[in-house]
Amino acid sequence: MEASAGGKRAYSIIVPTYNERLNVALIVYLIFKHLPDVDFEIIIVDDGSPDGTQDIVRQLQKIYGEDRVLLRARPSKLGLGTAYLHGLKHASGEFVVIMDADLSHHFANYVFALSEQPKYLPSFIRKQKETGADIVTGTRYVKNGGVHGWNLMRKLTSRGANVLAQTLLQPGASDLTGSFRLYKRDVLEDLISSCVSKGYVFQMEMIVRATRKRYHIEEVPITFVDRVFGTSKLGGSEIVGYLKGLVYLLLTT
Repeated sequence: MEASAGGKRAYSIIVPTYNERLNVALIVYLIFKHLPDVDFEIIIVDDGSPDGTQDIVRQLQKIYGEDRVLLRARPSKLGLGTAYLHGLKHASGEFVVIMDADLSHHFANYVFALSEQPKYLPSFIRKQKETGADIVTGTRYVKNGGVHGWNLMRKLTSRGANVLAQTLLQPGASDLTGSFRLYKRDVLEDLISSCVSKGYVFQMEMIVRATRKRYHIEEVPITFVDRVFGTSKLGGSEIVGYLKGLVYLLLTT
């Protein structure tokens, strides 16, 4: 699909990557497959992956075009918030989608039922058009949402962390730590400039500050599936960081 006048796209999809060589081609393919009539660009922000992720992206550019798949690499891991900010500098879309490259929530049942893939991105776009929302966020914690591939302990940890955050922060959204969202571009720019957190806490701070700024937030139920390939980057340090971030937001918002 041709870009509008001035080379701008309607939607910019920012995908931060680190060691996602096994996933990035599939995520790009799925985006193109399920958004055939949508004017979009994909911006891959890779933080110096040593596994050859950038080589795969360059091959994808030959297939889909450098105007549709943009590689905007950085020399090393510099944080999730700055990855989005870096992607925004190169984004032309009026709306910006942020999502992971690990296939955990894009079209979540891909590995379970190819014929019944939830078409989440079209649902996000449709919800925004219907409501005029500033933010559309995926949620695991409403009817028709959920998780697959987690053991009981991880489910309890996730649910407990979310309940704790809901109780203390009253954020106005049911899923604080999800990283699959659609933003109006100016809203995302405003929120990123207000946030100081890093890692997984960053997503929570974005939603909490959006609520405090009275932005209009809508939700779409999604099914979160544990990553298809590679190793999860969530560890003990991220859990400790989450608790520290919770206290910080409690005191400052």
